[in-house]
Amino acid sequence: MTKIIVIGAGVLGASAAYRLAQAGAKVTVLEAGRAGGGTSGTSFAWTNSHRKRPFAYHALNVAGMAAHAALKDEFGATPWWHGGGSIEWVAAEEIEALRDNVAQLQAWNYRAEWISKSDLAALEPEIDPATVGDSPIGYFPDEGWLDPVPYAHAMLSAARGLFGATLVLGARVADLLTRGGRVCGVTLADGTVHEADMVVNCAGRLSNTAIRDTALHVPLAPTVGLLVFTPPVATGLRHVVHSSVVNGRPDGAGRLMLHWEQIDPTVPADAVASPDLAQAREIMDRARRLLPAIGDVRAEAVRIGIRPIPRDGLTAVGPLPRVDGYYVAVTHSGVTMSPFLGAAVADEVMLGRVRPELAEFRPARFFN
Repeated sequence: MTKIIVIGAGVLGASAAYRLAQAGAKVTVLEAGRAGGGTSGTSFAWTNSHRKRPFAYHALNVAGMAAHAALKDEFGATPWWHGGGSIEWVAAEEIEALRDNVAQLQAWNYRAEWISKSDLAALEPEIDPATVGDSPIGYFPDEGWLDPVPYAHAMLSAARGLFGATLVLGARVADLLTRGGRVCGVTLADGTVHEADMVVNCAGRLSNTAIRDTALHVPLAPTVGLLVFTPPVATGLRHVVHSSVVNGRPDGAGRLMLHWEQIDPTVPADAVASPDLAQAREIMDRARRLLPAIGDVRAEAVRIGIRPIPRDGLTAVGPLPRVDGYYVAVTHSGVTMSPFLGAAVADEVMLGRVRPELAEFRPARFFN
C-alpha cells in the first residue's frame, strides 16, 4: 500500500487526505496545531469566483464551487456549506469595475445578475438602503460560504473512519527526509521520523517552514486579513454581502462575521487579535451603518489570518523540480477550491492521471 504523508490539516490538507485515502493510500496527516486551526479558521470563507483571472484560475474556483455542492450526494448532507448567493454594491468610484466584473462573469456563463433596491429589500430587509446610494446591485445566486473547521473535521473523520487514515496533532515538520534524490518522509521538530512514499505539503502559508532546502520553497506573498465577530444580535444577514461600507455574512447562532478590505493593510501580522483594536471598532461602526438594528453592540471576537498566496497570486499545485516524491498544494481561495483540488491531487498522486486544469498552475513555474 502506498504510504503518503499530508502536511497540514486545514481545508486543503483535509480534502487531499480524504481523497488520497479513498484512492487506496495509507495516509498520515501531520498537523502542528489543531485541525482547521490555521488560515482555514481565520477566513471569511466566501465560496465564489469573483475577479479570479485569468480564465483558467476562474475555472478552478468554479470547479471548487461545484465540488462543494456535489458533496451533498456523497455525504447525504453538507451542514458546513451554506448557499443562497451573495450581493454586492460599491462606492461611486468603483461602479465601473463592478460593471466590468459582472459583464466578464456573464460572458463566462457564471450566474451574475442585476437586482433592484426593492429586490435587495426583499432579500435583506434590515439593510439600510441609504448605504446603496447610486450603485447598481449585483446578485450572484450560486455563491455562499463555508464553515471551514467543521468541513475540515468532516473530511478528516471520513478519511479516518472509512479508509483508516491517521491524524497526528502537535506534529511540527522540520524537514523532508530524502534518499538518493527522492523524498521518503519527514523529520519532526522533536526528532521523530515518519517515512512515506510521497509527501504532499498542504501547510499553506507555513509550507516553506517545513522545508530547510530553500531551493524547494514556493515563493509566497502572504497578506493579512482581519475578521470581526458580533455577539448574537437580534438582526442579521441571510446572504454574503459586499457593500460600500462593510462586508458581512452570517456566522451561526445569531452572530455576524464582518470584514473590510481597506483596513487589512493597516493590521500588522503580529497584532494581538482583540476587540479593542481601532480597526475592529471601525468595522463595527461601519456595520451599524449597514444594519442599524444591531445597535451599539461591541465586537465579541477578532481573528487575524495570514493568507497563503503564491507570489504571482495564482494557485501552485504539483510536483517540484529537482526532487521526486514531493508534491505541493498552496493557494489563495483554498476554501472555495479545496474539494476540487483534493480530488485532483489524489488523481495525480495515486492514480497517475495528469489533471489538465492544473497545467497553468504548476509550482515549477517559479523554478525556471
